[in-house]
Amino acid sequence: MTDSSRRPRLLIAVTHLLGVGHLARMAAVGRALAGAGWAVTLVSGGRPAATVNTQGCTLVQLPPVHCVGTDFATLYAAPGVLADAGHFAARRGALLAAFDAAAPDVLITELYPLGRRSLASEFDALLAHAQNQTPRPLILGSIRDVLNPPSRPHRAEQALAKLGAFYDGVLFHGAAGVVPLSASWPSTPALERRLIETGYVHDGARAAEATGPDGTDEILVSGGGSAAGLPLARLTVEAARLMPERRWRLLIGAGVSPEAFDALATLAPLNMVVERARPDFPALLARAALSISQAGYNTVLDLAAANARAILVPFAEGAEKEQTLRAGELARRGLARVLALETLTAPALTEAARDLLAAPRPDWSAIGRDGASRTATVLSDLLAHRDRVEAAWQRLDAVLAQARAAGRILDFWWRDDDAVAPTPALDALLARAARWQVPLSLAVIPARATPALAARLREERRVDVLVHGLAHENHAPADQKKAEFGAHRLAEVMAVEAHSARERIEATFGAQALPVFVPPWNRIAPALLPMLANEGYAALSTFKRRTTREAAPGLVALNTHWDPIDWKGGGGLADEAGLIDLMAGLITEELASPPGTLEPIGLLTHHLVHDGWIDRFLDTMIGRLLDSGAARFVALGDQLETGRR
Repeated sequence: MTDSSRRPRLLIAVTHLLGVGHLARMAAVGRALAGAGWAVTLVSGGRPAATVNTQGCTLVQLPPVHCVGTDFATLYAAPGVLADAGHFAARRGALLAAFDAAAPDVLITELYPLGRRSLASEFDALLAHAQNQTPRPLILGSIRDVLNPPSRPHRAEQALAKLGAFYDGVLFHGAAGVVPLSASWPSTPALERRLIETGYVHDGARAAEATGPDGTDEILVSGGGSAAGLPLARLTVEAARLMPERRWRLLIGAGVSPEAFDALATLAPLNMVVERARPDFPALLARAALSISQAGYNTVLDLAAANARAILVPFAEGAEKEQTLRAGELARRGLARVLALETLTAPALTEAARDLLAAPRPDWSAIGRDGASRTATVLSDLLAHRDRVEAAWQRLDAVLAQARAAGRILDFWWRDDDAVAPTPALDALLARAARWQVPLSLAVIPARATPALAARLREERRVDVLVHGLAHENHAPADQKKAEFGAHRLAEVMAVEAHSARERIEATFGAQALPVFVPPWNRIAPALLPMLANEGYAALSTFKRRTTREAAPGLVALNTHWDPIDWKGGGGLADEAGLIDLMAGLITEELASPPGTLEPIGLLTHHLVHDGWIDRFLDTMIGRLLDSGAARFVALGDQLETGRR
């Protein structure tokens, strides 16, 4: 847990490849956290950027890489020099060394794994290194409001799998009410549950750095920090010549070569000032009459802060869609005029400029820009939650140690519901059970079970099949909780269906079938219970508190008691601390009873609705139990025999 006597520590890993927007956003977050009392290490893997304010942060510069144009897969160590294996190895070593030096409580990887695939090897090395620390730091992703959509659908699936395997959440530095993530990325319920909306992160402090009257009533042109803005810059040089009545100012990013800068300065008309990008850009923008720019994240926030009239010319080379999507949303709200560079001419640009100059300034107030300070609050809350979870694990460990000291071996069993056919989710479940070498009981829906499922399960030696209702259909009235075998139906009719369901399972799954009835939604009419033994059942399994080993005369109770899914909250992993404390309570209850008095502690899962976070927590729980030396997982068939005795 975090030592309350020291400052919490944060490490941010970010690599900007074209402009400096990614670094600027993370620097703003870092400064906000430093101002809130955190020790912040900012690890930058892009080229040094003098215009980015990293005050309050410890800046670690990796051997830099950059790209040319939109070829993000080809990375350069220096202009014209490709980054080789040695360069990347040096980056990985420096990154891991920075992590060790910082010993962070929280690790943030900017954009990865929803981007920066060309740097996957170093990010993956960092994640594996962080995962193995004790205590493990919180691991968070960080994304802007709009992402570049994945080129192939499986890219999004791979990113989600990586998030589930390593991450605690994803900081969404945007606002769903302005631009939802789903506008640019194939979002899923699992990802949405892990998104932490901070609002937009704006480096508003830069506005105070300006002095003098520069920019007053000018047309201000900016194109980001890289050479990607050159086509727009050249076009505005022509437009300025067509609009001599206005003073223009063209800002050129540090990533543009001196030769290209000099060429623009030479071509510019007398009414245009050409200079390098300035740290007081927000102040210039506030005094300008009109802005012409691309639609990068930081630029748009500067426009919002300045309440600026804006012409947006999104960067859209190659497969880049981020700026086009963002600009389109702003245009839809009447905040900016959007022009496509590939069809734009200097006369059309001047016409649009004159139109906007004659119009009132738009109202940008709906776009909040306090994301940096809100991120600081979010991280403090997440760290406190992490400490609560760690304290719960310690309580569970103490209870397990008590069982071990008493010479007690605690029995557990594992039931998973709703299997009908082979699926990747089922394969993952079976692989997990095999890895832990624990028996598994699958509650299979008889009317929907396929021969392919039976063939798949014949490969598994330690898997039993239980009878999960008949068709898993809800027969309850609309105003009642769902049930297939509920009190609203005739018990005699349900008994016939239960008999048919058992026969189907036994015919399909043979020796793997057990006469155990698992009612859908864990609800069953009391009148049906005494009939189940006559229909060939030996046990009933629901989800309820442990009380007795008998469900009804001739019917063993083999219930489940621990379910990691937050059903009432819409799915996903339930509160970890609550789940851990529930397990500790079940074990305490076991220790307070004579051995063999209560049924085994039952874990209940539903593989078809699991996400990576549920699976990771389940692995942690099972591992913790087995490593304690006081727990074992038992086969359900053995428990049937014990219950009959």
